[in-house]
Order: sequence, then C-alpha cells, then structure tokens
Amino acid sequence: AARFKRSGGWFRGLALGVSLLKCLLIPAYYSTDFEVHRNWLAITHNLPLSQWYYEATSEWTLDYPPFFAWFEYALSHLAKYFDPKMLVIENLNYTSHATIFFQRLSVIFTDILFIYAVHECCRCVNGKRAAKDILEKPTFILAVLLLWNFGLLIVDHIHFQYNGFLFGLMLLSVARLCQRRYLEGALLFAILLHFKHIYLYVAPAYGIYLLRSYCFTANHADGSLKWRSFSFLHLTLLGLIVCLVSALSLGPFIVLGQLPQVMSRLFPFKRGLCHAYWAPNFWALYNAVDKALTVLGLKCNFFDHTQIPKASMTGGLVQEFQHTVLPSVTPLATLICTFISVLPSVFCLWFKPQGPRGFLQCLVLCALSSFMFGWHVHEKAILLAILPLSLLSVQRAKDAGVYLILTTAGHFSLFPLLFTPPELPIKILLMLLFTVYSFSSLKSLFRRERPLLNWLETIYLIQLVPLEVFCEFIFPLTPWKWHYPFVPLLLTSVYCALGVTYAWLKLYISVLTEKASVRQKAE
Repeated sequence: AARFKRSGGWFRGLALGVSLLKCLLIPAYYSTDFEVHRNWLAITHNLPLSQWYYEATSEWTLDYPPFFAWFEYALSHLAKYFDPKMLVIENLNYTSHATIFFQRLSVIFTDILFIYAVHECCRCVNGKRAAKDILEKPTFILAVLLLWNFGLLIVDHIHFQYNGFLFGLMLLSVARLCQRRYLEGALLFAILLHFKHIYLYVAPAYGIYLLRSYCFTANHADGSLKWRSFSFLHLTLLGLIVCLVSALSLGPFIVLGQLPQVMSRLFPFKRGLCHAYWAPNFWALYNAVDKALTVLGLKCNFFDHTQIPKASMTGGLVQEFQHTVLPSVTPLATLICTFISVLPSVFCLWFKPQGPRGFLQCLVLCALSSFMFGWHVHEKAILLAILPLSLLSVQRAKDAGVYLILTTAGHFSLFPLLFTPPELPIKILLMLLFTVYSFSSLKSLFRRERPLLNWLETIYLIQLVPLEVFCEFIFPLTPWKWHYPFVPLLLTSVYCALGVTYAWLKLYISVLTEKASVRQKAE
C-alpha cells in the first residue's frame, strides 16, 4: 500500500487524462436518457415527495429507487443557477446550452467517486507480479482498464447516464470486502441498491460471501465451515444495516402508503422480453432462432402469412412480440432461468470458498447469468460483469482470456447506441484504443504463460471487423436498408450474443473445475 501511495502520480495522471477526455465529449450526441434525467430534476425540484412517483407529464417517469431521486433533488438545487428553465416540468425535451453543460458536468464531477473506488481496488490487487516498468504493473493495467473503460465512456459521457457514480459505489464496496472491512462493504452495497435496483442481480454474491466470511468466523483446516463459529452479533449488525438503509429510503413512502406505487415503477413487468435493441444474451439467440424458423416455415408453406403477427417479423424494432414457432417467454420463466443459472456459482462460493477472488468470480457470474436470462435486459447491463471481471483479469491468465472475449464482444454490442455519423469515428477510435491496450497489456503481463486466446476465439473476435464494416458502410448502400432496416441490429446482437454466451460458459467451467482442483490440493 505504501509503495502504491508513493507511485500515485501516474494514477492522478490517468484520472486527469480521462476527465479531460470526458470534457471534450460534452458537445457529443446524447440519447433520450438526457431528457429522462432533466425531467427527474424538474420533478424532484418542484413537487412534494408524495407526488414524485405519480408524476406522468413526460413519458419518462421516475423509475429509480428513492436515493437516486434524492440525488436528482440535490443536483436540481445546483441546476437552477445554470438555467432555471430546465427545472420546468412542462419544458419537455428542453436542451439549452447551459442545460447540456450542467448535466454533462454533473456526470463528470460525480465520477470522482468512481476514481476513488478504482484507487482502492488497485490497492487490493496482488502485487506478486512486480515489474520494473510501471506500464507492466498489474495496478497500472487495472487502473487503465477501469478508468478508461470504453463502455463506461460512451454510455455515460456520450449516450448519457450516471453509471460511473453507481459503479463507484459498487467497486468501493468490493474493495472494502477485499480489505475485510465487511460492515463498510455491506453498508455501501445496501446504499447502492437504493440508488439503482439493477444491482439486485449481484446481491446473492454479497449475501453469501458476507454470511460465509463475516457471520461464520472460522473454518476447519480443509476449508470446510466451523458451524460453531457462527456469530449472531455479526448477523444482527448486517441485518441492522439493511433495515436502517431500507427504512431511510422507503420509510417515507411506507408512511404515505405509496410503497406499491414505487414498486410498480421500479419493476415494470409489462415491458417486453427484450429491449427495442436486443441485448446480446440467450434471448437474442432464442428470438433469432424463432425468426429463422418462421421464415423457413413461410417458404415451405407451413404457416399462413396473414396469420403471422406483424411484430414477430420486425426483428428488434419493437419492444413486445409473441414468438411464432418457439414458446413465448413470460417474466416468471426468465426468473426461473436466472435463478437456476446463478445457483452453481453461489454453491461454489459457500462450499468451496476462495476468499475475495471467489467472491469476485461469483459476483461476475451472477451479473452474467442475470444478463443472459433476465427480463427486458438492456445492452448496457453487460458493464455490470465487465468492470468487476477487470479485477480478476490482472491476476490470472485464465481470467484474462475470458475478460478479453467478454469485453470485446460486450463493448462492440454497445455500438448501436451511437448511431449518428459524427460519433462513428469517435466510437471506432476509442474502441480500437481500448481493445488494443487490453490485449497488449494483458499479453505482456502473462507473457510467460500459455496464450490467452486459442485460434477459434481469435477468429471470432477478428470477425467483428468485417461485421462492423458491413453494418456501417456496406448495408446502408444496399436496397435492403429500406425493406430490412433491422438487419444490422439483428446481426450485431446475435453475433455478440455468441461471444457473451461463450465467455459465460468458459468462466463457469473454469470456476467449477478450479474449485475441485484446489480442494484436492488442500486434502
């Protein structure tokens, strides 16, 4: 830690450099999420608490947990000094220069928490792989992979969201658990859940790890649990943290009798299985197979064209549709699939613990499993797995290989978020720089071990280049553009889904087999 502190100049340089880049992106394209957050500023600034989760002047109603609403409320009191008109609820799609500047600046400023969290995570990295060259040190590589993460840059600072601030809370909680400051880690994660409920995806990893490592205070020599070491005091402290944070967040709405209304906003199951653009997960492959079977069935006259639901043939441009050949999927079915896919990682964390690394592996697998099988998953949710996997990638070659596949495919799947011509060179250049650095730095770090990728994995990733050339440059020049406008989205989603699925399976197999070998060695 002292050595890391002495060499902190390079970390400050990395943080300052990426902050300056974010400032350069202020004039870039922004999505409807920009109006979403402007509207939330207006709602929380003008209306009493009792109306926050009922206001519906805009279609972009408040659908984040109360802590985030209070966060918007605090920002609104700064926003009024930039342009008070942005705080008028009726000013839908209001985008003055002052409004753009304030909202962009608010994302950059709140990323200070993310920078601090990355600093703390770098302190937790195993320093056994010491290197004379600072560029080859695991801490330096990890700092670049997190601070300069391509997905986070384009999602937050072009597309527009506050993920950096939220991931800062998550990474800081991870760092605290790695430092055995369990109560701090639990408190940070409980607060995070009441900022954005998507982090419920990784709650099983936190719950089991805290129970296994904090509530049970000792193990046998072979690593098995000493049941007599259970501490009721520790469990009580964790329960108090969860209850107090929940009471602070939801208590006012419980008193107002509005908890059902808040829950209906947070969990809108009336949305379709997939987002308008299919996230690259199992359901994207499922949808693609259904569409392929539908087309084949029509050509073979197995189906009546007039009986095919219109939405089922528009591939990716709609939010809801019924499957034609395969069984249609319900929210309950996705919940069951997610639960089943998470169970093996949770069992491994409980029965074959490996400390913080085992916790991180379980966290990544929970995030990936939820991404693979969840209901109405957004493509941006892939960052929930990519960022914590960065911490594992600089410690073992096996994890580095999975990281390269998941990051490259996952980041490429975010390309359709930026569809305007001025952002095309920006996203391609940033993606290339980050990807080249990821490959070169991790390859250099593990140069004495086996290659990080096999030939098949390498071919898969190289094929992303012609796919991008076709989607961005060739397809718009063809007549297909008018008849099948969804094809680029469909190809991107399905091809990236293959890579994400492969990375998920490879990581799962690695975790399951490695646990067994470690156990044998212990015995």
